[in-house]
Amino acid sequence: MSYAVDLASRLIKCPSVTPTEGGALDLLQAELDRIGFACTRLPFGEDGEQIDNLFASWGSGQPHFAFAGHTDVVPPGAVASWTHDPFSGLIDNGILHGRGAADMKGGIAAFVAAARQAVEDGFGGRISLIITGDEEGKAVYGTDKMVDWLAEQNIVPDMCLVAEPTNPSFLGEVIKNGRRGSLTGQLEVTGIQGHVAYPHLARNPLPGLLAMLAPVTSQQMDSGTDWFDPSTAEVTRLESDGGADNVIPQTASARFNIRFNTEHSQESLKAGLEAHFAKVAAAHDLIWQVGWHCTAEPFVTEPGQLTDLIAGAAEEITGQRPALSTSGGTSDARFLCRLCPVAEFGLVGKTMHRIDEQVATADIDQLTAIYSTILGRLESA
Repeated sequence: MSYAVDLASRLIKCPSVTPTEGGALDLLQAELDRIGFACTRLPFGEDGEQIDNLFASWGSGQPHFAFAGHTDVVPPGAVASWTHDPFSGLIDNGILHGRGAADMKGGIAAFVAAARQAVEDGFGGRISLIITGDEEGKAVYGTDKMVDWLAEQNIVPDMCLVAEPTNPSFLGEVIKNGRRGSLTGQLEVTGIQGHVAYPHLARNPLPGLLAMLAPVTSQQMDSGTDWFDPSTAEVTRLESDGGADNVIPQTASARFNIRFNTEHSQESLKAGLEAHFAKVAAAHDLIWQVGWHCTAEPFVTEPGQLTDLIAGAAEEITGQRPALSTSGGTSDARFLCRLCPVAEFGLVGKTMHRIDEQVATADIDQLTAIYSTILGRLESA
């Protein structure tokens, strides 16, 4: 068993379900201390909520390359439905089983193993590891805060690779060089409650609410860009307080989410939608209010040194040159892009967040070889 596979198995045995550290960062710090990294724990939080994070660095000068990842995992769900215990880290017939195998303890193990090899080989620059315990949850006290701390400390890598499981089916398919933004709206409208048999004595908020939601009901909001698919919007929840079939409700509410590209900003989306909401509400004589929560702005890393390094190394090891993509949800790259150029490349994500999450041990070893090749090519550039 390789060092990377063994480390991945040991990490899976740490039940680090967000926001619990579960021993995963303690394990990594112990490993990195032995390798020679200087480790700094970075707990952030307030009001009784605290998240632990780890920054580790070795070497000095240029090139300065950073790897980033998260040790927290989603809950295992119905444990009885798993073929093997979700925190067993069991290796069976070349497959590593457990929550976080793909997303993303296997990726972290691969970059720690690559960094270990680089240290042994006398890497002529600096390697930093940015590891959070708050990616699968609110992501408030994790990488976002770490990026602020790194900037304050004037620790700015030349580039950063996030070990998210970017490959859909096999290693070497996809590099993520950008992500769409995510904006959630909570819209509430108020009318007048009444009996359905006497609608003239009431004011039903539902027709107005539905008209207000027209721009965000399964809509494509633009034609896309060179790097992004069209921005999309979906209604995710509808509620009213009627309570009976013969009662016109007084209030109705909806939640919706917009995944938006660089054609928009959260400010432009809010302004446009609020103007529409106000116009419709006035026409229906309704009171309205909306609350917003933006978890990510869109970003893109243009093709260049970082994407070429990753693609070239992946092609050398796998024989497959990965394509660039900005598809999928959000990741911590949305924070790291404030610090330096960032891209994502990791394991096969087919089983991430699923019952019986698993990854081939051969893929972990190949990913380690890819990461090692990236460091070697960067140093010799």
